[in-house]
Amino acid sequence: MPADPRTYLAEERTFLAWIRTGIALMGFGFVVARFGLFLRELASLRTLPQFETSALSVPLGTALLVAGVAVNILASVRHVRIVRALNTGAPITGKPSRMAIVVALVLAAAGLAMAVYLTRELAGGSQ
Repeated sequence: MPADPRTYLAEERTFLAWIRTGIALMGFGFVVARFGLFLRELASLRTLPQFETSALSVPLGTALLVAGVAVNILASVRHVRIVRALNTGAPITGKPSRMAIVVALVLAAAGLAMAVYLTRELAGGSQ
């Protein structure tokens, strides 16, 4: 018995949501990296008095960009695997998505790290 078309459409929506997540990560990584380069340029022109730029923005931005690429690749692999299972009629178990959990935890850690960094920079810059 063929699978219900709604199942394929639901999988397609999930796949596209993962692609959007990967694109967002890549875009955010690009912005973080470019903003760090912009701050360094301003500092070199001496328009930012007593402000030290961090060398962390380019590696962090690059890491976010690479994470976005990895999410898109893993989403593609997952999508192909699930569509193949649907086509063969193999049972698909409903368990939590490891990829979603890992992405959520990594983004939460990165957000926390940025919040701590910005708090320290703001506290240090006002002295």
